[in-house]
Amino acid sequence: MKDNALTEQQLDEAISTYKENLALEPYQAELVKLQQHIERHRLKLVILFEGRDAAGKGSVIGSVSRYMNPKHYRIVALGRPTEEERTQWYFQRYIKHFPHGGELVLFDRSWYNRAMVEQVFGFCSEVEHDLFMRDVVPFEESLVDNGTLLVKLYFSVTKEKQAQRFEQRRTDPLRQWKLSEIDLQAQSMWDQFTETKFRMLKQTSHNKAPWHIIRSNDKHKARLETMKLILNQVDYDGRCRALEFAPDPKTVFSAEEELAVMEKQQLKRGKGNA
Repeated sequence: MKDNALTEQQLDEAISTYKENLALEPYQAELVKLQQHIERHRLKLVILFEGRDAAGKGSVIGSVSRYMNPKHYRIVALGRPTEEERTQWYFQRYIKHFPHGGELVLFDRSWYNRAMVEQVFGFCSEVEHDLFMRDVVPFEESLVDNGTLLVKLYFSVTKEKQAQRFEQRRTDPLRQWKLSEIDLQAQSMWDQFTETKFRMLKQTSHNKAPWHIIRSNDKHKARLETMKLILNQVDYDGRCRALEFAPDPKTVFSAEEELAVMEKQQLKRGKGNA
């Protein structure tokens, strides 16, 4: 066998990936139609991608945006705030990235950093966190009332799957750049993140911008269900009626359903999905 020949396992994985990509393409074509509808009607769409580290947010964003026109969408992934930004109103650094009419913006993490990561790791004070939790719903309601469609997605991964993905990052030279100091602490702080997630969902899911929870242990299902969910937010021109757009109830949950599951897990003292 030649050195560059694929093993049987590699060949099976390649075929599986090819089939999964084929299954996504009809929905990616619909996303192009959605983007064209947004451009044509001068709509504004903001999508938040939230979840624990290694929940698969980046790969889903890549699949969602793969065939879109780059002139009319942006991916926003902000780093640490600058010293100047630290002196500003917390939401200010995000507002400047909001879409104009005819544009779609995907936030790879968002202002909910303050509700999750900053809270758990102590990067903000309790006063700053409480102020955020008080202001975020009115802020989002105002955003929606002024004509922006806001879609909030939370990707839920099990502790075991997160550990597996961290190990892949550690051992794969192509993924090692993804492994951060915070990642290394995420497993030991699992319970703190779970408690914080519960409070966030309970206090910040509202009628004008509810949370949608997507189970992301299976990356292919997470990608597919995310596309369907986004496509269901707008009655766009040219929708293919032959496609299946109904969400998979084993993969997609409302905030209320997720909170009920988490409450049962708390009663059983289980770790479960989060």
